[in-house]
Amino acid sequence: MKFCSKCAGLMTNVEEKGKKYLKCSKCGHKEEMKKEKMVLKEEIIEDSSKKLIVFKKGEELEQFPTTKITCPKCMNDEAYWWIQQTRSSDEPPTIFYKCKKCSYTWRVYG
Repeated sequence: MKFCSKCAGLMTNVEEKGKKYLKCSKCGHKEEMKKEKMVLKEEIIEDSSKKLIVFKKGEELEQFPTTKITCPKCMNDEAYWWIQQTRSSDEPPTIFYKCKKCSYTWRVYG
């Protein structure tokens, strides 16, 4: 991809009379196409803030806060909770609960 040196518009490939040119889509400025070596680079950066929380059987959950809420399975009134953004950023986050007694996990959409 190249930008016009005159107006900074996007240059596109054009072929006229057997010659290849780059032509500006805004002002029409033409430049002869030169063979240039291009390098494509891709870098993947892991974002640790977006990791999925997975609980294993018997895992200790003391690091999570607790709240008074009724478990829909066993009617216990205390559960661990955490919040995750499970949908697009313009949607409210999802609140997850895990019963302290029976370990049932459910979610509430904010």
